[in-house]
Amino acid sequence: MAGKNMQAAAKTLKQALLYTSVGGTATLVDWAFFWLFTARLHVFYLLANAFAFLISTFVNWLCGRLFLFRHAERSSPLALEIAKVYLTNLVGLLLNLGILWVTVEKLAFAPMGAKILATFLVFFWNFSIRKLVIYKI
Repeated sequence: MAGKNMQAAAKTLKQALLYTSVGGTATLVDWAFFWLFTARLHVFYLLANAFAFLISTFVNWLCGRLFLFRHAERSSPLALEIAKVYLTNLVGLLLNLGILWVTVEKLAFAPMGAKILATFLVFFWNFSIRKLVIYKI
């Protein structure tokens, strides 16, 4: 039993590390678009966050499907899989927006600093939902 638990823990750790790599790519896309929208195009930071979310979620799904979860059983059609990713990421977006609002409006963080903090806090939600719900591995 202990050996099985160790194997499961090792598998989850490996997946988390791979997810960090894939998520890192999407995170850089997210941060770049957030910066572009706020610093260069002067879009309100919460709206900029939503726009960056739409773009980075697609990048995250694509990289995750191609590199991280490529061996996962595909029980859903492609459109449903993408819909599941956006729906679960929508919760992540709401968490992200809440963290942004609190840190910018109540704690006086700069929007980009708040965005970086929110990204790290929401990471754990995103990984867990993909592992346990979307890809069930």
